[in-house]
Parts: sequence; C-alpha cells; structure tokens
Amino acid sequence: MNDYAGKTALVTGATSGIGRETATKLAAAGAHVIVSGRDLQRGESTVAAIRDAGGRADFVAGDLSDADSVRHLAARALELAGGRIDVLVNNAGIFPFGPTAETQESDIDAVAAVNIKAPFLLVAALAPGMASRGNGAIVNVTTMVASFGMSGMALYGSSKAALQLLTKAWAAEFGPSGVRVNAVSPGPTRTEGTAAMGEGLDQLAATTPAGRPGQAADVADAIVFLTSDAAQNIHGAVLPVDGGRIAV
Repeated sequence: MNDYAGKTALVTGATSGIGRETATKLAAAGAHVIVSGRDLQRGESTVAAIRDAGGRADFVAGDLSDADSVRHLAARALELAGGRIDVLVNNAGIFPFGPTAETQESDIDAVAAVNIKAPFLLVAALAPGMASRGNGAIVNVTTMVASFGMSGMALYGSSKAALQLLTKAWAAEFGPSGVRVNAVSPGPTRTEGTAAMGEGLDQLAATTPAGRPGQAADVADAIVFLTSDAAQNIHGAVLPVDGGRIAV
C-alpha cells in the first residue's frame, strides 16, 4: 500500500512532532523526503536519523512567516528532488491561544502568514508541476477546533478553518489533473509543541471518546495513508484523527 519508491515528498515542520513522524514514515516507505523547519540542528538530526535507517532525506531551512523564504523553500526542494515533488505535506503551524481582546495584531499577522499564506504559496509553486505530470498528493494538517468554537482558540481555529476550505478548493481545482488534496484534523496530540499545555492537554482529551491524547504517529499514519495509492479516490476529505471528538 505504502510504496513510495521513486517519489519525493516535502514535509514542512518536519523537525519535530507530527512532521518528523510523517517524514520518517514516508522515508521508510521509500520516498526521498525534503525535511523543512526553522532549526538547523533539529533538521540535521532528523535527516541523520532517516539516513541511518536506510532512507533518503535532505534538509532545507525555512521561515514560513516570510514569503520569500517560502518561495526559496519550494525552489530548493525542487532542486534537491530532481525537479519534481510528488507529495506535499503542509504540517507546519503556530497556535497561540488566548482571549480575543488580548490578541495582538502581530499575532494575527504571524498566524495568517504561517498557517494560511505559506501553504497557499507552496501549493501555488508545486501543485502545477504535479498536475502537468497527472499525479500528486497534498495533505494539509488542520485541527479539530477548525470545526467548532472553543474559547481562547478563535485565531488558531479560524486560520485552520481557512486551510480546510482551501483543501476543498484545491481538490476541485487540481483533482481533474490527477492531484489529490486532502486534510487531516488532529485532536489533542502529545508532541513537543503541545507539552507547554501541561494538564490542559489531558483535560481537552478527556472530552473525547478515547479519553486520552493521541500520539504524533497516529496523525502521521493518517497522512501517509492519504498520500498513498490506497487513497487514490479520496479528494477534498478532512480526516479526523481526534480520538472521536467529532462524534460528540
């Protein structure tokens, strides 16, 4: 099912958490993975781990809050991948929480840049090449709070709601050319990034039927499935990986 031999994948936010798990799994399945992130040391560590396991990977540093850096990432990824990216995983995101009245304008701009603009620019740069070859897969990582309101998460949730709409719009735009665009919607997931939530993560997870936080590998498995040939007739879907929160 997950044979990625000869394929290349770009994964943003791939130096930790869900992104690192996804990059590792795609490489284990045979893909040449372009690992992207802001931290050079973590990027090199991720690439080294993949190579030590027999996979192929390269690191490209990128600041997704800067449009020129995003464009450079796309160009450099294409260069390292021999001119073609077959899989794009828009995983990187920032998630400041807090009351609306205390949200700074700079926070709004940063979240919009990383969570919406960067995926938009990457799809604009890479999806046409996939379409010209008649094959490709894109997965956007959203969140369960893109689908319902939660106090303190207006900015984060709305940015990911926009990404869910973009997922469907891009599926309609690029699907006829053989490019599948889907999303995964994680619930409370234990990663380096959510460690700062402390007991709040467990309390949020307690609202789900599973009753516990998920693991980064749970979400990565869903991403690998959606980019695989086993999902070849799935377009514009938002797959919940949220411990069943969608059911309540």
